[in-house]
Amino acid sequence: MQSHTAPAAGSADRRPGEVPLMLAMTFRAMTDHLHARLAESGREPLRPAHGYAFRYLADHPGATTVDLASHLGVTKQSTSKTVAELADWGYLQRHPHPTDRRAQILQLTDRGQEYLRLADQLWSETEQRWAELIGIDRLDAIHHDLRTYLDHLPGSHPAGLRPVW
Repeated sequence: MQSHTAPAAGSADRRPGEVPLMLAMTFRAMTDHLHARLAESGREPLRPAHGYAFRYLADHPGATTVDLASHLGVTKQSTSKTVAELADWGYLQRHPHPTDRRAQILQLTDRGQEYLRLADQLWSETEQRWAELIGIDRLDAIHHDLRTYLDHLPGSHPAGLRPVW
């Protein structure tokens, strides 16, 4: 069993607490690159919040605006605006809820599903670029280490892919 003791301050030219910040900066840089690529493809001005909405709706058939707002950690009014944008752009449809006349079921359209496939392709290209920079073995090790961390969080399980506001 590996020891999980904290490294000495400054080991490997690293300040204590720097790794989480670098992970955040790396993710931001990757996200900015993804959105630049989407813009090059002539897409609407999709924002990261849209991507989180797409992912949630793809994994939660029958979700409502209230469900999505709770997942995103924003108000129902803010989520309603996002839903309206995505519906206007043809990425999702709203259907009557079978038991709650005030609610609507949100469903990705074929165009929304196609967007997810494109985003997956672009994320895959980003991952491939990282592998070219550091080598596939190191990328596999990072994947393993991140999975290990996520699998050993205190409490039940990670909250899933959601924005950090």
